[in-house]
Amino acid sequence: MTKVYADNAATTYPKPEEVGLSLLNYITKIGTNVSRGTYEQSYSTARVVFETRELLCEFFNFREPLNVVFTSNITESLNIIIKGFLQNRDHVIVSSMEHNAVVRPLHSMSKLGVNFTIVPCDEEGKLAPKAVEKAITKNTRLILINHVSNVCGTKQDIFEISKICKRHNIHFVIDSAQSAGLLPIDFQFLNLSALPFTGHKGLMGPQGIGGILLNESFAKSIKPFKEGGTGSFSEQEIQPEIMPDKFESGTLNLPGIFGLNAGIKYIKKVGLSTIYEHEHFLGKLFLNNILNIGGIQLHGIKEMEGRTSVFSISFDKLDSAEAAFILDRDYGIMTRSGIHCSPLAHKTLGTFPQGTVRFSFGYFNTKEDIDYISKALHDMVKNQK
Repeated sequence: MTKVYADNAATTYPKPEEVGLSLLNYITKIGTNVSRGTYEQSYSTARVVFETRELLCEFFNFREPLNVVFTSNITESLNIIIKGFLQNRDHVIVSSMEHNAVVRPLHSMSKLGVNFTIVPCDEEGKLAPKAVEKAITKNTRLILINHVSNVCGTKQDIFEISKICKRHNIHFVIDSAQSAGLLPIDFQFLNLSALPFTGHKGLMGPQGIGGILLNESFAKSIKPFKEGGTGSFSEQEIQPEIMPDKFESGTLNLPGIFGLNAGIKYIKKVGLSTIYEHEHFLGKLFLNNILNIGGIQLHGIKEMEGRTSVFSISFDKLDSAEAAFILDRDYGIMTRSGIHCSPLAHKTLGTFPQGTVRFSFGYFNTKEDIDYISKALHDMVKNQK
């Protein structure tokens, strides 16, 4: 049976060959820790870790490699920001398209006196910057916005929102889970206070590695919730304040960092614009095909302008979970159905609680994949009549 992977919003697959080889090389030929040994092989590992910080600086136009903090994923990164920065009576603004990685920590912090406003998006998931500005109060300290929806691919106007934040002297953070590695993100141009990212999606690294880019003043205002061994100032019983040690207690995911290093280098070699143009081409083809299939509803923007190649559909006569099961069983097409850890987004799109079937395409998908999926959807609808 033909196998087609269409779940790149969950994690990119396949990875570039270089990523797997980098992991294998670290595990089988290097294997040492960093800041824990005074021998050359440990230093060689440390050089790759620092090089990866530098690659991320170059990739996102960030200036300070030591303020690139490695985490296990973007969920951890967002928790560090939300739980380490916000205090009693602080106010936060988010959109109605946010992932639970933002919403759940905010609900937790609300029990400690943190207030947050969810600014409604329209039925296509688009946020009006003017509505964001209208929601600002005297206690607003942070605006945190999902750059690209993991449910329907809608892009937000982060540049206009960044200007609002600068005008009102409010910290600005974007959730880049679905945009890093696909869209250009300029830390300086957007006047960001922090950029949380994950390594295993658009950046093409392995699962289990992510991070945050933190400007100096914002980093100083965040309390770490993980403390312990850093390999530095070991004679002291208190957590060091130097970066990145302040937030990097315990052994780093070094295989993951080596893989992320290879993933970023692959993107540089291919070109970010090349990756975007290919995914845009696939998305346009998919849109043109499914909009002509009766019995299927597309949720979100109906053209490629203002969106990425992440699509949510529902069926007139099929439950979403059942449809995803049939796609896998009968056609070998791998998708994700349900709420996608984003109940607010589904409420915005009008697809809560039933959810949708999500198709998300990546650089390694082909035109043949899109044609095969489109035919499968056509056949599925035809068989339900």
